[in-house]
Amino acid sequence: MASEDVDPASVRAAQRYLEAERGIEHVALVGASAGADATLEALASGGDPPDQVILLSPNTVVDLPGSEPKLFVASEDEAVADVPQQLAAAAAGSDNEVLLLPGSAHAQNIFETEQGPRLLTAVIDRLARFGARG
Repeated sequence: MASEDVDPASVRAAQRYLEAERGIEHVALVGASAGADATLEALASGGDPPDQVILLSPNTVVDLPGSEPKLFVASEDEAVADVPQQLAAAAAGSDNEVLLLPGSAHAQNIFETEQGPRLLTAVIDRLARFGARG
């Protein structure tokens, strides 16, 4: 899927819907591959920050102004393995973390590898740790 197939405006619309229409107090934006890139673009364009961001195998580097906690994940041997480190280093906020896992699986496919349980645990731990602002 090309990154232009995922509309960044849809990411923000989904966040607004969850917060305003459904009354969800704590929203985490989670994206994988093209979905991660759409999430990055949505965040870079401003707007209300989510409670946190979790991105699997993002493909591009953008400036992220928000201070919300961010987890960037990739496999060590995939083509975009350097992107999470670049994003974490450049992103605002003090709770930016990179998780590089052994292997070459990309994005959601990491869950289908022997690293799947480790990734799932990391995501659940982040959601529990940063579920609420302030």
